[in-house]
Amino acid sequence: MNVTLKEYSPEKLAAQPIGAWTGMACRLVVGALREQLAVEKLTQPHWWTLNHVAGSPGRWTRATLIERLAKWDDSGTDFHEVFDDLVARGWLTEDDGLMTLTEAGEAGRVRAKERNLRVHQQVHEGVDTADFVTTINVLRRMVANMGGDGNLPE
Repeated sequence: MNVTLKEYSPEKLAAQPIGAWTGMACRLVVGALREQLAVEKLTQPHWWTLNHVAGSPGRWTRATLIERLAKWDDSGTDFHEVFDDLVARGWLTEDDGLMTLTEAGEAGRVRAKERNLRVHQQVHEGVDTADFVTTINVLRRMVANMGGDGNLPE
């Protein structure tokens, strides 16, 4: 979906409202990701949970994962419902309160990851890697300037 954009002067571009453009980008990108996750009957909080638990099996409790994920949530998610859903599907187990993905959970995570990668490829289409890196660094600085955490999530 290679689209040609009109050219504008640097002055005109510099005067654009960053909130409007980042908001539109957020709605479109997050909307596309949520649409792909819905195919697997997942929400973003499901996705975040699967990735965190896959990255550090046996590290996360409900409380520590909620503390970690809540700052990214824009939907008022009840994370206990998300965790309960993943347990009920047989995708997640909890031993002594520590979470681990099952084989089915890892398979579902991989399927969702493949779907999300297609969205990421679409987003990056026609965008030079150096420009993308600059954009992320500019946004990190803006977040920090506004009192947020501009560091990458660990």
